[in-house]
Amino acid sequence: MKTIVTLTMNPAIDKSSSVDHVVAERKLYCTAPRFEPGGGGINVSRAIRKLGGESLALYPSGGPNGETLQFLLNQEGIRHRPIPVKEWSRENLIVLEGSTGQQYRFGMPGPNLIEEEWRRCLAEILSSDPPPDYIVASGSLPPGVPLDFYARIARLGKEHGARVVVDTTGEPLRLALREGVYLIKPNIGEFRDIVGPGSEDESRIREMAKKVVSDGQCEVVAISLGAAGVLLVSEAGTERLQPPTVPIISKVGAGDSMVAGMVLSLARGNDVGDAVRFGVASGTAAVMTPGSELCRREDAERLYQQMAPAE
Repeated sequence: MKTIVTLTMNPAIDKSSSVDHVVAERKLYCTAPRFEPGGGGINVSRAIRKLGGESLALYPSGGPNGETLQFLLNQEGIRHRPIPVKEWSRENLIVLEGSTGQQYRFGMPGPNLIEEEWRRCLAEILSSDPPPDYIVASGSLPPGVPLDFYARIARLGKEHGARVVVDTTGEPLRLALREGVYLIKPNIGEFRDIVGPGSEDESRIREMAKKVVSDGQCEVVAISLGAAGVLLVSEAGTERLQPPTVPIISKVGAGDSMVAGMVLSLARGNDVGDAVRFGVASGTAAVMTPGSELCRREDAERLYQQMAPAE
């Protein structure tokens, strides 16, 4: 199998709990908290592990929170390499209101990285032995990191023969596309934000995705259409992939599980159509699990078998 490295520039400890009612200006007595390692690339590595694969997770790590992140990743058996930084890694809070089933998610901004620190993160990508065949750069950028950071990774990938997968939003994604990447997985709103106005209906979105591919900005575009499935556009053509209907328990981690399934399948030598189909199955499997549990291998493989190739 080809090698996979994930990079999470803004990792987090995801601290989750629940309470019967969320009421302002009252002390709320919550259940015992649960702690999990989080952040885009870390979740991709966790999902790859759950799907039976292996990757190396790289991430900046600082302070006691950084040490906790390392402990949590060790507990899950994830291959990882922390990159020391001065400021503390962040902690996010997720609270489930039991009476309504609503989830409140509080995301913190993350540490401020100085230039020496974020440049060290870039250098670490290619330091693994063997060097990566796939680089997954996923999640938000913390303060201090330039907006063209993912574009720099795309340039590194091209220089060293690695396929770069970018899963982020806004200007960092736009700049990465300008440099040229292998695969992106935006949802429909994120894709509209990239390509601008005039992409309101699906046929127009399809044409804009084809243009992204033909312009050399990206080889594979997989756009999540929500309940309508996933639109796959590549040089090989266009497909619509529709997952089976499943009970939705939690959508947390579905996107990261989809990326994990796609990249793992590609690393195993499968073609793009099969890889995206397995990614869709993995993302669908994730919504069947509670909280941020991500996907289960048996669910992903069963759903994959149920999915007929798109017309």
